[in-house]
Amino acid sequence: MRLTGWVTIIACSPQTNTSMISTMIFDLDGTLVQTERLKAISYAKAAVSLCPTDLEETAVIEAFKDVVGLSRREVAMALVEQFNLEVKASQKMNVFGVSAPWQAFVQIRLQIYEEMLADPNVIRSNQWAHNIELLNLARANCRHVGLATMSHCPQVQRVLSILELSTAFDFVATRDDVENGKPDPEIYHLVANELGVSPQECLVVEDSPTGVKAAINANMHVMAVSTPFTKKRLHTLGLLPKHHIVDDPSHVTAVAQQIIHEAQAVN
Repeated sequence: MRLTGWVTIIACSPQTNTSMISTMIFDLDGTLVQTERLKAISYAKAAVSLCPTDLEETAVIEAFKDVVGLSRREVAMALVEQFNLEVKASQKMNVFGVSAPWQAFVQIRLQIYEEMLADPNVIRSNQWAHNIELLNLARANCRHVGLATMSHCPQVQRVLSILELSTAFDFVATRDDVENGKPDPEIYHLVANELGVSPQECLVVEDSPTGVKAAINANMHVMAVSTPFTKKRLHTLGLLPKHHIVDDPSHVTAVAQQIIHEAQAVN
């Protein structure tokens, strides 16, 4: 499958027109892989392990939708407060050598999450096929393809290796490479700088409001491919034009092409 018109639209040289899209930058968590779903499950299991008689996993998973894309600290603190986990979590602080209940909660959750990711089949079965297809199209038609993720480098390397995407990107930026996480635009500016392109040449593919804000703050073109965890907030926050938000996976390619055409029409 080939995106009609992509070669003439985005294969233009950055030296000849720096406002036409030549580069696509992908997020990882929630965009290429349903790691947000796996994270939600791990938070839910961690919460239930602290209060097995008072909580159900489904309630925590639903609550995670309101904090998806935030920092680990922000997510943990929000869930600890919402589900009254502070007392139970504080009892685990000495076990992990941490100073706050939310940190203990995070450590419990990380143990569960790492066990889940230890099975390569879990990662393979949770990839988003529609966005992987878009990535493959971008690799065939774009001048550059980058990755900008708030996951840490070892985890990113493992996921990309399992999905056979280790060589799919011209530059990979992780949480380890920047001082400030999304929604700060630092990571997107880093990718653009390393690829030698201007922000206006970049189309970012994200799934969460936090990631969308980072790309907007970087002055890049953005399309959001929603998930069950991000759909509601993507629409209610109004960060993007509605036609730049993809809820139907079958429309991913068409929307990407539309945004590229829009960028060309401006020139």
